[in-house]
Amino acid sequence: MSIINSLGWKLRPKSMLERERMKNEAARLSIEREALEGKREMLSGFMRDMGVTNTGYSHGGASRRKTWSKYDSESGSAKRDIEENRKLLRERSRDLYQNTALGRAAIDSTRTNVVGSGLLPNPKIDHEFLGMTKEAARELEGKIRREFKIWAESTLCDNNDQNNFYELQQIVFADWLRNGEEFVLIKYEEETEYMPYQLRLKLVEADRISTDGSLDGDYDGFDRREKNGNTVVNGVEITPEGKVAAYWISSNHPGDHMTLSNKWTRVEKRGKRTGNLNVLHVFNGERADQYRGVPFLAPVIQSLKQLSRYTDAEIMAAVVNSFFTIFITTETGNDMEGFGGADDSEEEQDESLEEDEIKIGSGTINELRAGEKVQAVESTHPSHNFDSFVSAFCTHIGAALEISPEVLLKKFSNNFSASKGALNETWKAFSMRRNWFIRDFCQEVYELWFNEAVSKGRIVAPGYFHNPLIKAAYTNVKWNGPAQGYLNPLQEVEAAAKRMEYGLSTHEDECASVNGSNFEDNVRTLSSENKMLREANGEDLEEEKKNGKED
Repeated sequence: MSIINSLGWKLRPKSMLERERMKNEAARLSIEREALEGKREMLSGFMRDMGVTNTGYSHGGASRRKTWSKYDSESGSAKRDIEENRKLLRERSRDLYQNTALGRAAIDSTRTNVVGSGLLPNPKIDHEFLGMTKEAARELEGKIRREFKIWAESTLCDNNDQNNFYELQQIVFADWLRNGEEFVLIKYEEETEYMPYQLRLKLVEADRISTDGSLDGDYDGFDRREKNGNTVVNGVEITPEGKVAAYWISSNHPGDHMTLSNKWTRVEKRGKRTGNLNVLHVFNGERADQYRGVPFLAPVIQSLKQLSRYTDAEIMAAVVNSFFTIFITTETGNDMEGFGGADDSEEEQDESLEEDEIKIGSGTINELRAGEKVQAVESTHPSHNFDSFVSAFCTHIGAALEISPEVLLKKFSNNFSASKGALNETWKAFSMRRNWFIRDFCQEVYELWFNEAVSKGRIVAPGYFHNPLIKAAYTNVKWNGPAQGYLNPLQEVEAAAKRMEYGLSTHEDECASVNGSNFEDNVRTLSSENKMLREANGEDLEEEKKNGKED
């Protein structure tokens, strides 16, 4: 049996019923989905109204709760997990650096081993590609080093005229550790008689990068759409394709409460004509589509704070247990005369104590009224397990930060093999961070300086601006920094000599690993020193006499 509809099509009743059933099922699923979304929105609104946010880092370092009854593993996008918690993470990280011993040790140890007193450039021109002789390349490399010193060792490279380039490295890297990122504005000033280079670096703390109109620099979860189609997310302007186009920089730090007005300036990431960077954003991303950095201490904020509280409690218990206080009971309750003590003089009496309060302290004497007694309380603090507990805690914190407890605590109490293994593992992390810092900051600044040096004719580099391969050949440079150091110098120097003997390493690499020195500089210095020693010993004079007799 079939039915003919108004269009003349023949329809089978079974097919019609099947289609109607599928339509009803789809409608039911749609209604249930809308209801579920409505419930989720209501719950999210309720949680926001209660001041509760639990996603990403807010489970730990950025938690809004003191405790939680269950483990919630919900996580969102990089923007939701990082941007919405970044300000609180940054503030707590800086507090731990300023007010806890272990937080400061973690950051300062990393800075000292990665950057130290500054990473020094050692030009390595690709002379074979450029068709230069080794002698010509070495001469040019020497000239580059001398020219770079003019700019880098002067505080005029700093926009504020306070720090030279190597001191700026320390500040930039330390700010990355504390804040998770650092911004560097590239500026140019007028050339002067005492400074031929115009390049200047202006450091901008992460707090000042925010969306126009933000009062405290925090991310409110709302992105601003620009007329050009770009989106501003927490001060970073992004194209529809996800590319960073510009940064919005406030004129004042959000922590400066006394400022009268605040203005935002849009700075494009790259120059339109040259493609050179106008802003260096120094940070190490951990997720895709991440546009702002996360502080170094973020994963251990809660652990560091709890360890700090525990340490303070143990110290206070030790101080209280060290007090020597005696109590004197009188039948009348009147003060007794003739007794002295550390706190007995009128000048040292604490006027803030109430009449019924009792004071304890070092050498304190308290008089009790008739009928009053003192009950001695035995204290088990400070705990005998304090040292082992803190050491175990430092092991967990160090593992998260890739710093061995020996390096973190500056305590090498194990045998040589264990200490060397711990130092080697930690040095891997230091080397990795040094490499990305060189790429993000040092090399970028070096190439900007090199551009100016070539454009001014102070360095001759034919084809530099016309071929990127030629530019890369001229700007090839090796950055030397703090060395790992030796636990057993004699044994490890012998190992270095063996590596060079069998061709596993070079004199240049070994010099850099031992003390961060330059092999060619060492050879020139040794040549001069050896000549001075020969002259002092009269060896050169005897050699000249021998040569004269032979002639």
